Amino acid sequence: MSRRPNPKLKLQQGFQTLRRAAKWPVWADLGARLGLAFALIAIVILVHWIDRAGLHDSHDGQISFLDVVYFTMISVTTTGFGDIAPVSDRSRLIEAVIVTPIRIAILFIFLGTAYSFVIKRTWDKWRMARIQAKLTDHIVVLGFGVSGSEAVKELIARGTDPACIVVIDPSRGRINAAEAMGCNVMEGDASSDETLLDVRIAEAQSVLVSAGRDDTSILIVLTVRHLAPEVPISVVIRTQDNELLARQAGASNVINPVSFTGLLLAGSAQGEHMADYMADLAGTGGRVQLRERPISSEEIGRGLDQLASGGRGLRVYRGGKPYGFWEPEAQRLEAGDTILEVINCEDCEARPSPASKSTLPKASR
Repeated sequence: MSRRPNPKLKLQQGFQTLRRAAKWPVWADLGARLGLAFALIAIVILVHWIDRAGLHDSHDGQISFLDVVYFTMISVTTTGFGDIAPVSDRSRLIEAVIVTPIRIAILFIFLGTAYSFVIKRTWDKWRMARIQAKLTDHIVVLGFGVSGSEAVKELIARGTDPACIVVIDPSRGRINAAEAMGCNVMEGDASSDETLLDVRIAEAQSVLVSAGRDDTSILIVLTVRHLAPEVPISVVIRTQDNELLARQAGASNVINPVSFTGLLLAGSAQGEHMADYMADLAGTGGRVQLRERPISSEEIGRGLDQLASGGRGLRVYRGGKPYGFWEPEAQRLEAGDTILEVINCEDCEARPSPASKSTLPKASR
């Protein structure tokens, strides 16, 4: 069912990444930073030891290795007590040309480490909590392969705000592509409870599953249905034998692209324009569009051929059962009915559907 974005999600545009997996483990990253810092300190100690004759100790006049280590640490940390100081021109040149740049590099290493492991992680955790608090009535796309990416493109083309879309995929390249489209993204396993809870799966408007493999997609559907019993789930299944399994796992809609392609091919064999019109109905690039929506209050009591939107009604869903436009049940619409209609795309862009006016939050497109 086509729905307008929730205006509450407009605040999420500035935060596009829910969480990213690090290239290195935390301990390896920290060890590399500290190792580089100590290596630079060791270089300074070596330089000071070689040039110890140019240093003067006001305490006893002797420069030992311990004095060199002490002077190096005091110099690197810019404390500078003054008890040991460079006195020769050569030593002062070494301090200016070699030691000072190393001192600045070490300072940046420690500041960068503090930012990465303390400040940035605290900031990211706070922003994660902030976006989670506002994440509701969104569309979750689990898998950003060919089908998933095309679905997101079509959603955006139909007017869905990218900030209302959350994409989860284990591939960093696909995640970057989804982020470039303006979506909220998370790199991770879509079958993990923790990952789905992070994106507030139970508060989602709908979930689209396209993992690339039927077994993985069915596992994801099972996990989503366990965490979100009421959320509609649409899944792409490529083997007909697995369609029943997907429905038993909890999928609301099972889409088999292979079977659908076969239907289009068979239709084109009996009429050259059938496949073209079906593609026209499914996408936003044509002149007409197929839309599902709940009826508005003003349409109650009317027939399926008297819709307030001006569209052509095709089917009524009442109590989970479909009725065609030729059946008696479609001659009088009742509260709670959901209809399928064909609308003119220009009319769709020009004005919202009657159901959007009466039952959904208002939002500018």
